[in-house]
Amino acid sequence: MKKLFYYCFVFIVIACSKYNDKNGSDCYSNSNTELIFHDGIDREYLLYIPDSYDGTTAVPIVFNFHGYGGNVEEFMEYADLRSVAETNTFIVVYPQGSCLEGSSHWNPCPNGPDNKSEADDFGFVEAMINQISSEYNIDLDRVYAGGYSNGGMMAYGLANYKSDLIAAVASVSGTMLNCTGSTNHPMPVVHLHGTSDDVVSYNGSTDWNSVQNTLDYWINFNSTTTTPTVNSENSGGITIEHYIYDQGENSVSVEHYKFIGGEHVWFNETYQGQNTAELIWNFMSRYDLNGLR
Repeated sequence: MKKLFYYCFVFIVIACSKYNDKNGSDCYSNSNTELIFHDGIDREYLLYIPDSYDGTTAVPIVFNFHGYGGNVEEFMEYADLRSVAETNTFIVVYPQGSCLEGSSHWNPCPNGPDNKSEADDFGFVEAMINQISSEYNIDLDRVYAGGYSNGGMMAYGLANYKSDLIAAVASVSGTMLNCTGSTNHPMPVVHLHGTSDDVVSYNGSTDWNSVQNTLDYWINFNSTTTTPTVNSENSGGITIEHYIYDQGENSVSVEHYKFIGGEHVWFNETYQGQNTAELIWNFMSRYDLNGLR
């Protein structure tokens, strides 16, 4: 399955290259390009330190992973968490994926004969956490992983294989692969997806799970309620349905924002006045490695 999955990335790159929403990058001056030597190659990430950080209090980290073929500079503009980071005082990390057949990618599964990628992205994430926490005052119980498309798949990979480091995950337009690991604590999950996504289909494919199967995996793992609380509203001509599966172990929940007619995008629509960045942060920030804070 994984081998087929990576062949299908050639279709994802078309949609993931549409980073054309510029959100006032000149307003932010605290984004630094960092390098780290890992697994025999130089790896790069953008680090955003909010003005509200003064070093006296340990702060969370939020990773935001770009899609297949993505570029961190463009993705930071397209899926911008910086304003939310300023308001809530957390550090944002935008890592750059390594090259696979000429395009940047993330490897959300362990290396093996059926995996076309050999990138050690799990180790890369751990190395970034170690480097950042050596330079800044970080709350290591509050490291969060989010991403778009292949980047969302990477967030799920971390939930499966690096759960000792990750407190909660968020995925936008990216489902989970069939490779699952030994998650060692209840894992809060929020997933945003459009029903008209023609790149990572809402209903799944031979290469990745459907959205519902992805949710069901974590609903079962976390022992949440199986009948969700459902609310909805219209935003920008799109109906957004919000599903909440709560009362899980350690009081964690699994939540889903279903964009009826939504495509393969980082969504611009708001729900109850919150944009995608705010929805993700307001969900993940409720949790640390021990569950509900």
